[in-house]
Amino acid sequence: MLRRARGGGVYRKRMATVVKAKQDESPDSVIRRFKKKVIENEVLTELKRREYYRKPSVERKERRKELERLRRRRREGF
Repeated sequence: MLRRARGGGVYRKRMATVVKAKQDESPDSVIRRFKKKVIENEVLTELKRREYYRKPSVERKERRKELERLRRRRREGF
């Protein structure tokens, strides 16, 4: 579910990452499935992004820089 944040940004409302152990499943495989789900849901990248406050102007500048980098790569044929 996408929601509008104050200031016009968009963020995704996330649910808790839950992995239930199946019958006769080893703890190692439950942990492996949990790790895979965390990576899939981008929990750690979101946590890293929110670790420090970044001014909206800095976020816009970084977004523009990333788009320019992608455009350059497309032009070069990557």
